[in-house]
Amino acid sequence: MFTGALIAIVTPFRNGVVDERAFGDLIEWQIASGTNGIVPCGTTGESATLTHQEHHRVIELTVEVVNRRVPVIAGTGSNSTAEAVSLTKHAKQAGADGALIITPYYNKPTQEGLYRHYKAIAESVDIPQVLYNIPGRTGVNMLPPTVARLCGIQNIVGIKEGSGSVQQASEIARACGDRITVLAGDDALTLPMMAVGGKGVISVTSNVVPSEMAQLVQAFLSGRIDEARRVHFALSPLFNALFYETNPIPVKTALGLMGKIDPELRLPLCAMAPETKDQLTRVLKDAGLI
Repeated sequence: MFTGALIAIVTPFRNGVVDERAFGDLIEWQIASGTNGIVPCGTTGESATLTHQEHHRVIELTVEVVNRRVPVIAGTGSNSTAEAVSLTKHAKQAGADGALIITPYYNKPTQEGLYRHYKAIAESVDIPQVLYNIPGRTGVNMLPPTVARLCGIQNIVGIKEGSGSVQQASEIARACGDRITVLAGDDALTLPMMAVGGKGVISVTSNVVPSEMAQLVQAFLSGRIDEARRVHFALSPLFNALFYETNPIPVKTALGLMGKIDPELRLPLCAMAPETKDQLTRVLKDAGLI
């Protein structure tokens, strides 16, 4: 259902509030550049420090600006099942096409707890849902057998697999087949994950080079493997640079240097250290982005 190069879009701030004009401009640029879907209020969108009112508004604004041109998959996860249900209900009411739901963080649920969490959300809200596994952020790894159990639920349609393991992505693809769409959660693993059955990526790097990420994914899915490999190698320095520090610090810094947004972050995230900012700046210059 959701394939291609989708963007885990940043949330621009100015003077402590969401910069709606800059956010709308980012969305327009992404769509014009060939991005296949917009994912607001994910980790890259600093969802952890958005108020519920801001979270709702960002999703509503995304749906409004996109205006059905590409899918909108709203980040609606929480470490509270009840809160995740509430956020997912709002996303549906706002007109989102799907929901991206991160594994519960800090609680460290068992595999059975993960299954029950996602099953409860799926049964409570009739909207296509994409699982999001990123153990480096949450402290819990959703294993392939659990994903295989969940992909039997009709409105669980995909997984953003961010474990960093191509083997794990391969096991999910083998176990679930066409019942679920596997999307890369690590930009640098987009190409290898598609080689084992993935259908695209929910990308941080698309924030700065949307057309190139779309080209990489489309080339592979169209069978132009050499072209996809060439784009992958060309983007590799960016894949690395955008994670010099905790995401989304580098990508918001990059967008600031590119003149797209004010690179304002919310505590406890803070501005890049001068030495890593200098390294990032060199990579952006080498890529012709600034």
